[in-house]
Amino acid sequence: MPTYLFVLLLYYLPPEVFAYPPAGRRLIVVLVFILTFLLPVFGTLILQQAGFVASLTLDARTDRRWPLAVAAVCYTVLTVLFFRMSFFDYLFWMIMGVITASVYLTLVINQFWKISAHSMGLGGVLGLLVLLHSWLPETYLLYPVIAVLVISGAVISARLALGAHTTKQVYTGFFLGFMLGISLWGVAL
Repeated sequence: MPTYLFVLLLYYLPPEVFAYPPAGRRLIVVLVFILTFLLPVFGTLILQQAGFVASLTLDARTDRRWPLAVAAVCYTVLTVLFFRMSFFDYLFWMIMGVITASVYLTLVINQFWKISAHSMGLGGVLGLLVLLHSWLPETYLLYPVIAVLVISGAVISARLALGAHTTKQVYTGFFLGFMLGISLWGVAL
């Protein structure tokens, strides 16, 4: 989801919001994709091969601990990279900080209860888009907000239909993700 979010921000919003040349935009998207998708997936595959994870579907709450920890480390590295390098807009590290916080929150909650990481992620994306929509002078993000609402409904319905989570797990995840997403509300652009 972070890759989709950064693609949306870098390629959908007008160029004056993030003034990066095309090569810079591609670099950012590739960096986000590698650190928030590829490395966590490879880490999970390695954990399965080592016997720490029983199934790649991570159905059991106990199977989710180590993959979430690997993801948390990768997300933290990206957040620090965005913070430290002046090439990146400060909003990038703030967004990645919120996303990273949601991964850590999921990891902590998962120690006691199986919360829906899908719902947490979708709620977070929706919260961030609502927040960014409120900061922009035009209604650039109205359609993406509506699209994320529809996608969220479809994913939550699918998770429930598959029996992967209870209603309480998906709605709690969505609510917590949304609250984290809008947590930057008082921050000025």
